[in-house]
Amino acid sequence: MEALLAALADPARWRLVTLLAERPRSVGVLAQLAEARQPQTTKHLQTLERAGVVVSQRTGQRRVYALQPGPLRDLAAVLHRLADTADRGGGPRETYDRYGVGLHAERQAARAPGWADGRSFRFRRSLTGRPEQIWRHLTDASPLARWWAPDGLRVSEFVFEARPGGRIVLEYRDAEDLDDSDLVVGRAQGVVDDVRPGEHLAYRLSPLLPDGGLAFTGHLDFDLRHTETGADLEVHYRITDSTTDSADFIAGIEIGFGQSLDRLTAALAADPHNTDGTEHDSDTRSTI
Repeated sequence: MEALLAALADPARWRLVTLLAERPRSVGVLAQLAEARQPQTTKHLQTLERAGVVVSQRTGQRRVYALQPGPLRDLAAVLHRLADTADRGGGPRETYDRYGVGLHAERQAARAPGWADGRSFRFRRSLTGRPEQIWRHLTDASPLARWWAPDGLRVSEFVFEARPGGRIVLEYRDAEDLDDSDLVVGRAQGVVDDVRPGEHLAYRLSPLLPDGGLAFTGHLDFDLRHTETGADLEVHYRITDSTTDSADFIAGIEIGFGQSLDRLTAALAADPHNTDGTEHDSDTRSTI
């Protein structure tokens, strides 16, 4: 496939392919129609033949070339599969496009400090498992670090002190940046405000700008209502202290934090320490 792509990448060779798609032709005629020198045309045809996209046979004094449709059909099938993969409903490309729309709108709105103050988002999830396991996933650094990142990212540095006044430190990297050689995707810092085990957790978290300043302050309240199979979780995410440079961060809250909570839901459902591994439906709502 690589040889075929390399052969077709040259505009001169692509022109020969289009001419041969019409009918088999000799080297001399192909050179005339392509407005090229015959030795150069011969070299291009030989490259195409090595790639398997054309065949040739000698007829008297002429060498006649014909197109091999099979490799082109195989290439077309591969391209269709790639396009379908990228375009699948609910896939990463759809999320990318959604974020792009939100990003444009938020950048247009970020005209002055405080532009997003008072904005709030609400998230709800039905969690499965024993109460102590659910609470552990919300407050213990080890399980927290496994779910507290949007799709495609991972937590590379993490501090979460689950007590009033406790520190929060977060660093994100691309999930595929295994050796930490790529740029850090984002950093955030915050403080825990309230801890009522099994019932309520509140903290403030601020993404950091490249210069180390705070982009905005997010006030997050987690409330649990226990059920027969686990707990219903409601998260209220409220923004204050928004700067004009915070648009890119705020545009990703609904998608990114929602994905993190989806990972929390999945982690609890798969936790072998839970007595109930049944997964429940969840929904996300945003209010402005």
